[in-house]
Amino acid sequence: MSTEVSSNASGQPGPVAAPKSAAAEKMSRESVTIIATLLVATFVVILNETIMNVALQRLMVDLRVDAPTVQWLSTGFMLTMAVVIPTTGFILQSLSTRAVFMLAMGLFAGGTALAAVAPGFEILLLARIVQAGGTAIMLPLLMTTILTLVPLAKRGAVMGNVSIAISVAPAMGPTVSGLILEHFTWRFMFVFVLPVALAALAIGAKYLTNVGETEKTKLDFPSVLLTVPAFGGLVYGLSQIGGGHGGQSGPGTMAIAALVIGVGSLTVFVLRQLRLQKSEAPLLDLRAFNFRMFTVSVLLMVVAMMALFGGVILLPLYLQEIRGLGSLETGLALLPGGLAMGLLGPFIGRLFDKVGPLPLTLTGSVLMVLALWQFSMLDAGTPVWWIITLHVGLSFGLALLFTPAFTTGLNPLPPHLYSHGSAIMSTAQQVAGAAGTALLVSIFAVVSAASGLVAGMSAAFLTATAIALAAVVLSALMRKTEGAAPGHGAH
Repeated sequence: MSTEVSSNASGQPGPVAAPKSAAAEKMSRESVTIIATLLVATFVVILNETIMNVALQRLMVDLRVDAPTVQWLSTGFMLTMAVVIPTTGFILQSLSTRAVFMLAMGLFAGGTALAAVAPGFEILLLARIVQAGGTAIMLPLLMTTILTLVPLAKRGAVMGNVSIAISVAPAMGPTVSGLILEHFTWRFMFVFVLPVALAALAIGAKYLTNVGETEKTKLDFPSVLLTVPAFGGLVYGLSQIGGGHGGQSGPGTMAIAALVIGVGSLTVFVLRQLRLQKSEAPLLDLRAFNFRMFTVSVLLMVVAMMALFGGVILLPLYLQEIRGLGSLETGLALLPGGLAMGLLGPFIGRLFDKVGPLPLTLTGSVLMVLALWQFSMLDAGTPVWWIITLHVGLSFGLALLFTPAFTTGLNPLPPHLYSHGSAIMSTAQQVAGAAGTALLVSIFAVVSAASGLVAGMSAAFLTATAIALAAVVLSALMRKTEGAAPGHGAH
């Protein structure tokens, strides 16, 4: 059957797909059902990730917390994902597809229910962390399943469809929450998501079948423990480095300490994985980095995510605080860009299958730099239509980057590295998003305090532009990749 194309981690020949024929190139109805179910579930969990952005101001008033505190509802969510995702390589190899799906959607639905009834900030933050645990497992599950089920020639097109979930969902988040906040309390952001999450859970429970094989692998607890100070320290340090609290002018001792601990823990984590590769199963198999295009693609994703998440957080701040737009108008202003990004996904995926990554990523990265540079010139009188146009341009640029980066990076990996490659890419994405948010919001806060909101916004977007320039260099290195033979790359 076409679904059983995985090999075991030892690289020994497991069940393989039939030789290349019309049947092998065509996906079975069962495969389409599995991917469609995972896509719907992924759409719901990613929609939830950005639903909070427009609501932060309302939550500051209702929960009586300040801006740096309320920001942890977004940063904490991304941090949790960054800590959980490295374990998904192990989870996906140890449990069946159904079990992983039920775990992911169960956590997500549970967290959503808790958020809806949260009495205060602490419980709401805990609920967001539980939700993030489910979201973290969902993304690598979707990617690994696609790599296992979809023939190489069609991967670009299917990854393009994935970008609808990954792009339209975050774009709809602010609009949906804007509509809800216009008429209801913030709790209804979770009340409305809960039935959809429960429905996805029920559909998955009924229709989802298992893909590939499970293996007996050992979970390395020291590695799991190391992910917390490694990624947590880095993001906390970055968010505090501006000294944006307590009236300090320079970076605080806590921020420096957190960064040092973060870098130190990350170094120990990497060394431990390299040592475990020789003897037993590592938590994250870093041998994926032996493939040059995987490394380039991961770096490109990191740069794009830093720019994207910074923009996603900064634009609502600009529209609400400088332009005085309400939450609904803010959501509607950001909707066209996200819809453009998602709807272009399948077209870009098919184009990728024909022309390869280079023309797409180069165009996309140049567009991203130009849009962010123009954002740095916004002031209190910039017309809203121009902001929407720039946001559509930025979204178009990112759409040209994401599908080629995902597909080019994961294509050359052998099957036993699929789950690890997906986990590494998703971890890098989340850490970069959290770091980008923390860094740009810190710059915005520090410069705003000294020179006003417009100057703060300009400084933050100029920083994002400088980061995005690295994407142009990385895009120029992208080349088309072929699929690897199952035994390849295990050295």
